[in-house]
Amino acid sequence: MSKEFEMSMMGKLNFFLGLQIKQSKDGIFINQAKYTKELLKRFDMEESNAFDTPMSSSLKLDKDEKGKDVNIKRYRGMIGSLLYLTANRPDIMFSVCLCARFQACPKESHLVAVKRILRYLKGTHDLGLWFPKNTSYFDLVVYSDADYAGCKTERKSNLEVANS
Repeated sequence: MSKEFEMSMMGKLNFFLGLQIKQSKDGIFINQAKYTKELLKRFDMEESNAFDTPMSSSLKLDKDEKGKDVNIKRYRGMIGSLLYLTANRPDIMFSVCLCARFQACPKESHLVAVKRILRYLKGTHDLGLWFPKNTSYFDLVVYSDADYAGCKTERKSNLEVANS
């Protein structure tokens, strides 16, 4: 039996490692809508209002040493779950990684930021990656905003430049 025949007998791929895969004649769409909905339910955020952005542009997270402590196990669980979502949600990558820096001693301000990401996911759970058929290349478009040492924690610029 050839491998082509074996694959066709199995039918179209719908789920793979938690990713939902929708195949059409025009291409492939990958998302994690089901996982996102389960995540919102697990952290009691399914009834919350949605946000248009994962993080406020005016928010500057720091160690917040005087802030109120939060449940470290729950915070780390939220961060771990969100990191899993970044596989096909690059729009939350920066926000999640910023919040992940504070896993050793999370404060109320950090938890508020994580909940904001979850509320953003509530309104955008159907977003994913689209891979059009018969496309041999992708145009990579990058936007950046240099903030000149805007990171209060490490006093470094948040801008990273990659050479191609």
